[in-house]
Amino acid sequence: MVLETILAINWSSVGLKAAQLLLSLSILVVLHEFGHYITAKWFKCRVEKFYLFFDPWFSIFKKKVGETEYGIGWLPLGGYVKISGMIDESMDKEQMKQPPQPWEFRSKPAWQRLIIMLGGVTVNVLLAFVIYAMILFVWGEDKIPNKSVKDGVWITDSLMYQIGLRDGDKIMGVNNDTIHYFDDVPKKILFSKGGTINIERDGKPQDIKIPVQLVGDLITKKKSKGKLFLFRMPPIIGKFDKKDTSNAAKAKLQYRDKIEKVDSTPVQFFDQVVAYNDRHRNAVVNFTVNRNGNLLNVPVQIDSNGLTGAPFLTPMEYDSLGVIKVEHTSYSFLASFPAGVKATFTSLKDYIDQFKLILSPETGAYKGVGGFKGMASVFSGTGWDWQRFWEMTAMFSIILAFMNLLPIPALDGGHVVFTLGEMITGRKPSEKFLEYAQIVGFVILMALMLYANGNDWFGWGKGK
Repeated sequence: MVLETILAINWSSVGLKAAQLLLSLSILVVLHEFGHYITAKWFKCRVEKFYLFFDPWFSIFKKKVGETEYGIGWLPLGGYVKISGMIDESMDKEQMKQPPQPWEFRSKPAWQRLIIMLGGVTVNVLLAFVIYAMILFVWGEDKIPNKSVKDGVWITDSLMYQIGLRDGDKIMGVNNDTIHYFDDVPKKILFSKGGTINIERDGKPQDIKIPVQLVGDLITKKKSKGKLFLFRMPPIIGKFDKKDTSNAAKAKLQYRDKIEKVDSTPVQFFDQVVAYNDRHRNAVVNFTVNRNGNLLNVPVQIDSNGLTGAPFLTPMEYDSLGVIKVEHTSYSFLASFPAGVKATFTSLKDYIDQFKLILSPETGAYKGVGGFKGMASVFSGTGWDWQRFWEMTAMFSIILAFMNLLPIPALDGGHVVFTLGEMITGRKPSEKFLEYAQIVGFVILMALMLYANGNDWFGWGKGK
């Protein structure tokens, strides 16, 4: 089974995604550790090491500048700064046996140690804000008003069909909360934890019950990582890539061809074409297409999955045809900053909502906890998409900030809890206690990492 999975992988796509993930994480790790480094230097702590990735036994590169050794380790699981007099990943017990020195972390007041511990998280939040602001400045923002989706939705996931949604349904809200943008509909449904979808079907209002375990079912049963549904669109052919070898390209279908009939069956929407093709797998189907006002008959081979490979128009192209409305917002350099703040907090709220789902066993969301494979999958595998790259890097920066604040020993959040406890009680935890806590925290983190990556590759949490 593992061998079959490996052989089925498109390694060129995997390499591209891996490269993007590696660059993204390198940026985040370096800047996170820089947050600790700069605050430590601010309070005159000695920083002995600054490393991207971990370096057990040996490092790929290292160079000492002043009192600090800068380097790149070979184990890409994070990075670290080694601050003198601090119990951290290095577990340098010999140093801790020596009398405290003025330049050591343990000699500094609690409030200074707290700031040093929060330095990495603070930089991650600021980084996300800057990235989001620059994304909005460079590319702007596109959103589809929900009210403009006048032909309803095209159900592209079987579980959405199983819970009661149908092609053509207009999704008006979730839990009786009106949804203003179509782009927000999926997350509203997934975060509802057993609420209702408020729809309009054939002009009549209706409620669809959302199963509490919907997220877990999607993770367990979903064969692809496609969308739950799309807006319903007329069957107009999009632009082919120059190297396209799909059956649709081989049949000489052209950009802007509109499919009027499939064999003798009239069609109005793409979902009707796809449904017909799915019933005629491995057969040749005759498309009647309108090309510049002329009706042409085009035979097309349907593959074993019921697909032709025909591309869709982009949302902006459907906007130009009046099918939907795309609201594009451009931001000036100054206007992008408050918009970036809003985007940062929206991203943080969404991640907290996801985290709540994971902590609710009845939702089954824990089955989707993933590691590096899952992280890499969110990047483009067909080309280096800089907008997508920076969007994912900003999101990962928020996740890194949030996860590092969890009160787990060995994470920044664990150190913060101990330091706050010291500030409140006036009693500093013993160094022996902190050493044991560091070990326990490290074991917890390794177990979580093992589970997440095992879930990625072998589906440990997904069941049969």
